[in-house]
Amino acid sequence: MLAGVLADLVLVAHLGFIAFAMFGAFCARRWRWAPFVHLPALAWAVYIELSSGVCPLTPLENTLRRAAGEQGYEGSFIEHYLVPLIYPPGLTQGAQVWLAGGLVALNLLLYGYWYRKGRPGSARDP
Repeated sequence: MLAGVLADLVLVAHLGFIAFAMFGAFCARRWRWAPFVHLPALAWAVYIELSSGVCPLTPLENTLRRAAGEQGYEGSFIEHYLVPLIYPPGLTQGAQVWLAGGLVALNLLLYGYWYRKGRPGSARDP
């Protein structure tokens, strides 16, 4: 039972990491230290996406699920949980390159916006 709960916690942490990699630039608006955490997370997410690699959280979750008597799964977290929900069948390397590019573009836009607007309370903040 404990292994199943731990597997679910790893799943939630994995999803949280993905959300942070996608939208962590929003944190930069509020906390000056956020880019120092977010940019390496973003780089890791882009690397995993472009290399078709597997995040270490995926095998950890699978190991915990098997220890709990559940069946693990093949492939990556994204392939198992998110692809069936978000992406069309047959995710290709080309599509992954576009996704990684979109991830970088979204964050460049957000960081650029925050930089131009300024920090809360700064002279550039209306």
